[in-house]
Amino acid sequence: MTKYRRQLGFEDCNEEYRAFVDKFKPKKTTDDCYTPKEVFDCVANWAARKYGFPLSSIVRPFWPGGDYQAFDYPDGCVVLDNPPFSILAKIVDFYQAHGVRFFLFCPALVITALRPGTTLVAGSCDVTYQNGAKVRTNFITNLSPEIAAEDAPDLHEKVAEICARLRKEKAKNVRKVALPPQIITAASLGWICEKGVKLSIPRKSARIVRKCNGYAVFGGAFLLSRKLAAERAAAERAAAERAAAEKIELGEDELRILEELGDD
Repeated sequence: MTKYRRQLGFEDCNEEYRAFVDKFKPKKTTDDCYTPKEVFDCVANWAARKYGFPLSSIVRPFWPGGDYQAFDYPDGCVVLDNPPFSILAKIVDFYQAHGVRFFLFCPALVITALRPGTTLVAGSCDVTYQNGAKVRTNFITNLSPEIAAEDAPDLHEKVAEICARLRKEKAKNVRKVALPPQIITAASLGWICEKGVKLSIPRKSARIVRKCNGYAVFGGAFLLSRKLAAERAAAERAAAERAAAEKIELGEDELRILEELGDD
């Protein structure tokens, strides 16, 4: 079983408290890149094997409102964490000055945070973090001071596999709904517009709603009168016809060539 001091996360709060706190949270910046647990575990196990330290020695001093400089670093610990990228160089300087061992996530293009005795580990991992930010990620460490930089193709492969699986799982969990014709969203109106079809929604014939039969419509929608809903349906049919007209099908010549090619 993986054992390490993990970063505090939202899962530590109960549902009611989390809902209350969410109202007061500031908008996330690029510093707020919370690492998916599966990715973190993969990186932790890889680093522990490569550099020969126990997983139990890992500490994670970076969390919202935390102070990494005031953190109590146990003897023999290794900081393995995703720090705020905007102050990465400052963090590396602090750890080097205080003899703290570390293996830190960093943006792939960052080299300026390197210092004497530190190493760039190029994993080139495209990680989608929990805030939705997709960042090509490398790592900085002081665990192999004799090496200035090296790549890690095995780590890249493992993280890429995990991230691909997480994307598929997320896609499966996305709820797909079909709203009734009396409900039109900005996205639906935009699709009609993109196909060159005109649709006007008079104010007297529509109301803004946030839910439809209890289902929360992201961004809200317009509830249309019956007459206007019929006009919307006609506009969508025209838009669909234009979309279909844009497709070019294979001709006889191409089909004949396909027959000659067979199934190979």
